[in-house]
Amino acid sequence: MYFLEQLERYEPYNEQEARDRALLLRALREEANVFTRENDRMHMTASAWVTNEAHDRVLMAYHNIYDSWAWLGGHADGEEDLLAVALREVREESGVKHVRPASENIFSLEVLTVDGHEKRGAYVSSHLHLNVTYLLIADDADALTVKPDENSGVRWFTPEGAVEASNEPWFRERIYKKLNAKLAALR
Repeated sequence: MYFLEQLERYEPYNEQEARDRALLLRALREEANVFTRENDRMHMTASAWVTNEAHDRVLMAYHNIYDSWAWLGGHADGEEDLLAVALREVREESGVKHVRPASENIFSLEVLTVDGHEKRGAYVSSHLHLNVTYLLIADDADALTVKPDENSGVRWFTPEGAVEASNEPWFRERIYKKLNAKLAALR
């Protein structure tokens, strides 16, 4: 499995990524159906920190379930090419047509807790998202559209503004600030 090899080679940025990388590796080796939602305790997801070419704007969507501005991404749903998942989700959730990876390498790792919630009229129990984040570059001149079953807004922010727009403290402090720090290191 190419993804497992990539994850084994990934150099964690901080303690959070080191611990989460260990959990992801263990899950990939020991859990059944980790790339599908059939595993209702934990499953793979892919997210994207989407910037414009100059890296001075970040694309966010107003996520209906979390009632917050958030990064873009979604479930693997059986697909083991998580970069392809991230690209697909960005196109579906934002309407951007011109988006590409800054690199095919993993940009960040996170194990995310998801509280129980209603989705399409059915209850989804609390579970973990074993998340891989990719840095993607999109054309900030592309028209943006919402995906009404998932979000109610799509908008470009400054990197700092993207952090401030989120009303999820853990994401602001532990994820989005980390992604911006990693982005700044690329400049």
